[in-house]
Amino acid sequence: METREWIAAVGGQGERLAAAAERSGLDAPVPTCPDWAVRDLLLHTGSIHRWAGAFVAQALTEPRDIDDLTQTDEGLIEWFRDGVAELVHVLTAAPADLDCWQFMGTAPSGVPFWARRQAHETTIHSVDAEAAAGLPSPIPSSLAADGVDELLCGFLPRGRRLRADEERSVLVSATDTGDHWLVTYGPDRPTGKRVTAAEADSAIAGTAEELYLALWNRRPWHGLTADDELAALWADSVRVR
Repeated sequence: METREWIAAVGGQGERLAAAAERSGLDAPVPTCPDWAVRDLLLHTGSIHRWAGAFVAQALTEPRDIDDLTQTDEGLIEWFRDGVAELVHVLTAAPADLDCWQFMGTAPSGVPFWARRQAHETTIHSVDAEAAAGLPSPIPSSLAADGVDELLCGFLPRGRRLRADEERSVLVSATDTGDHWLVTYGPDRPTGKRVTAAEADSAIAGTAEELYLALWNRRPWHGLTADDELAALWADSVRVR
């Protein structure tokens, strides 16, 4: 995907999240985020948008904490929409070669990094909001495959909790896009990389959307793999922080 497509996803998925919140109401529980109501989802995602946007708007080169923002229920959805619009504006207006802080070495500059990261931050939480509202969450296959790639090649190697006593491998395959990734885990830090084909100890296969939601722990792995042990280990170990 290109930067402009990620920016468009921020805006489009942000509106889906806001519309779902209007339908469900702020008190509705979020089944995919236990202990959260929809207001918590709006506050979290709106705060992340403002935090991410500051790195781009101010060309910040050092990390900073996420501000602990509070908002009353009145106007909360509009506050969220304002944050989406501002983030889209900031990402669109910034120079493509902007030097700013990013926490994964997956992009040549700050703009594509933050556009991609916020596209998936917003998409996953729009899925959460639509779950609270009882709505379906169709995700374009190109966006879903890109999110799988970001998770497996970017986030996964940052963590250490996906472990096994002996090295194991799993081939992850998107049946509709033809993308494949090889994940290796064991006593050391896990790795993920895009491949054309590979032999592996186990396999996960499904549409890009199915993989996206399962790997981000938004749907069960039923039907995607025969390796129930891996499914349980992933659900317990892989969390984006």
